[in-house]
Amino acid sequence: MQDLFADEARKPVVMATGAWLLKGFALMQDRQLLTQIEDIAKRSPFRQQVTPGGHTMSAAMTGCGVASWVTDRRGYRYDRLDPETGAPWPEMPDTFRHLAQDAAAAAGFKSFAPDVCLINRYTTGARMGLHQDKDEVDFTAPIVSVSLGAEMTFLFGGPQRRDKPTRWLLEHGDVVVWGGQSRLNFHGVAPLGKRASHPLTGPVRYNLTFRQAF
Repeated sequence: MQDLFADEARKPVVMATGAWLLKGFALMQDRQLLTQIEDIAKRSPFRQQVTPGGHTMSAAMTGCGVASWVTDRRGYRYDRLDPETGAPWPEMPDTFRHLAQDAAAAAGFKSFAPDVCLINRYTTGARMGLHQDKDEVDFTAPIVSVSLGAEMTFLFGGPQRRDKPTRWLLEHGDVVVWGGQSRLNFHGVAPLGKRASHPLTGPVRYNLTFRQAF
């Protein structure tokens, strides 16, 4: 960790009280992470979920761990079984867990124990509206979000939907951690641009969101 942050450009950037941007934190594991995403998707394929209001999400999702987040006409929730396959979600790889714990510790959250990882896949035009992560049992644990592939603009607001969000360009390997006072801040991502691309993923951006759900 100390070696990573010895580079001034890689030192944690304060986004808000309790929220940090760790530039390039996941770069050394990027290929392994992408391979493991492919392995997870073979067992629990990516799908565009439908909200209770009938809106089809533009980002495709899957997950791993003891459960994953799902949405349908019945509402938002964590489900221990994949509704598409009827089987448990794939186990969270150790590489995923250790990365999330290391990133949380680098941001000052030393006891993070992620039990779920949501995996979002964004293609051109896909986005995520401003929302809060509040389906977890305990809000004292932070959220850890890892960006892989095409660059995308992250929107980080305040505790009220009306709070104007700040905009942060997230590039391949960047990690965002937020907790404490910022844990329930609204956040989302702007649409993936037409020219956004990365040599390892093409015009696709993957996001790993680690949570302590139970």
